[in-house]
Amino acid sequence: MQKFKSLKSIPAYLPIVNIDTDMIIPKQFLKTIKRTGLGKNLFFEMRYDDNGSEIKDFTLNKLPYCKSKILIAGKNFGCGSSREHAPWALLDFGITCVISSSYADIFYNNCFKNGILPIILEEEKIKELSEYSKRQKEIEIDLKEEKIVFGNNEIKFEIDAFKKKCLLEGLDDIALSLEKSKKIASFETELKNKKPWIFND
Repeated sequence: MQKFKSLKSIPAYLPIVNIDTDMIIPKQFLKTIKRTGLGKNLFFEMRYDDNGSEIKDFTLNKLPYCKSKILIAGKNFGCGSSREHAPWALLDFGITCVISSSYADIFYNNCFKNGILPIILEEEKIKELSEYSKRQKEIEIDLKEEKIVFGNNEIKFEIDAFKKKCLLEGLDDIALSLEKSKKIASFETELKNKKPWIFND
C-alpha cells in the first residue's frame, strides 16, 4: 500500500447523496479479484450511455476533473453492500481522498485498508470546498497536520490516530501482521519447545 502524506489536486465535486457501492462499481464488474482495471468502470451508469459512450456532462468525464485525485461527495457515501471493489475502483481511477459529511462504516474502514483517505467534514465546510472546486484550482490535503489548504484558507479535520498511522506508513492488514513476524516466530518456537506434540505430523 502506498504511503499517504500530502496530496495536491483539483477536486471533483459530485453533489449526490447516498451514493452506494453499486453506483461506485456496479455488480457486473465484481467477478475480478484484481485491484486494477476497475477505474474505467467507476460510476459506470453515470459516466456512460447505453451505447457505452461517455456522457460529456458527467463531472468525472470533463477536464480537469477527470484527472482529480480528490472527490467531494454528498452525505452517506459508500452505503449499500460491503464490496471492497468500491475503494479499488476509486483508487484505480486515481482518487486517493474522498471528502464527505458521512460514510457507511464498512466503506469508510475499507478505504483505510486500501490507501484512501476518507475525510469527514460538516456540511457547511463541504459547501465551501465545493464552491472552491468550481475555480479549477488545486487544494492540498495534509494528513500529518490534519488540514485542507485552499487559497488563503484552511479547514482542519480529525482522524483516528491508528488509522492515520497506517496511511502515513502505508500499512494494510498484511503489513500490520508482518510487523509482528518476530513475535509470532518467537511464540511458535516457545510453543514448540513446551508442547512439541502439537507440531507432530
